[in-house]
Amino acid sequence: MAKAKVAKRPTRDEFELEELGNQLVDAKNEDSEILLTVWGRSEQVRGVIVNMDSRTRLVHVQDAEVLNKVPFMDIMRVDYPRD
Repeated sequence: MAKAKVAKRPTRDEFELEELGNQLVDAKNEDSEILLTVWGRSEQVRGVIVNMDSRTRLVHVQDAEVLNKVPFMDIMRVDYPRD
């Protein structure tokens, strides 16, 4: 039985991952609201970073009522809302 093909997550080099990590740390330290573009999700994740768990490599983003736990490696881009 053949497995269904799943699109692979794009690979990024160490510089890109370090830059992304720095943006996340800055946003957490400033309690800034962010928009995360996440691989495999059609909608962006919006909220404030409340925790970055180095053991599980999850970024916890708190929205008005929902806590999203996003894998660091799935985060493709960090933006700031314009509204």
